[in-house]
Amino acid sequence: MNNLLTEKMRYYLQLLRWNKPSGRLILLIPAGWSLWLTPSAPPSLFILGIVILGGLFVSGAGCIANDIWDRRFDKRVARTKERPLANGNVSLKTAWRLLILMLFLSLLVVLAIPKESRILCLLLATLSLPFILLYPSAKRWFDFPQLILSICWGFSVLIPWAASESSLAGGATLIFCWLATIFWTFGFDTVYAMADEIDDKVIGLNSSAISLGEKSIQTVSFCYFLTCLLLGLAGFKANLGLIYWPFWMASTLGMQREVLILNSRSQGIKTSGLHFSNQVRIGSLLLLGMVLSKVI
Repeated sequence: MNNLLTEKMRYYLQLLRWNKPSGRLILLIPAGWSLWLTPSAPPSLFILGIVILGGLFVSGAGCIANDIWDRRFDKRVARTKERPLANGNVSLKTAWRLLILMLFLSLLVVLAIPKESRILCLLLATLSLPFILLYPSAKRWFDFPQLILSICWGFSVLIPWAASESSLAGGATLIFCWLATIFWTFGFDTVYAMADEIDDKVIGLNSSAISLGEKSIQTVSFCYFLTCLLLGLAGFKANLGLIYWPFWMASTLGMQREVLILNSRSQGIKTSGLHFSNQVRIGSLLLLGMVLSKVI
């Protein structure tokens, strides 16, 4: 009995992708950028905890929604055929129950935000929900579904800022951070889509990797350039200390290095996965620079 429960829990964690910390961190990193660029930074431990919990629950909901939409296609794609909903280890009914649970827990997190910020955060969370639920279907009808995901990621900047500041009156700093997140997400998810490019073409699904064709890697490079430029401008506007800039420079060079080693459009699953993990490291390096500039 215990072994059966342990096995089921393992499948549930796989469905939520909580067994893959990189996917959770890459959502929380822009939230961290936002919090540490606010005028009131550093944020309180309570706000940090709320943002982390919210990120876990929302990303879990997004992953489940994605797998529900794609359960039939996932069986035909090498990277996704062993996902628990695709291979039958988790039933569709259970997946729906877990999705509703994650959305309910996300709502509880928003309701726990201090009352002066709660209404704005609830409004932003409500606005984000259609994009989160729409993204999994976008690859069927939109040439650039990665753009929808980028908009979803953009809310990971807006909601933490609103929770911390009780408004979106962040001026250029908030705009630059939001745009940087949009471009960064589009870049790394385009690389991630390269792993599925052959299978997606056969099935008839869309992705930015397919739509951009030979310009994919060049576009990713430009997205990363804009990401770092915008975060540099955001750091300048937020009056980050001198200690931030070596981290910013290392991250700028690191992102372009990652592009240079993408020397073929036919990227394998392992290559795309490594690029994804390295973006987590580089994004974390930027965040570390922001944190140190506020606490030292």
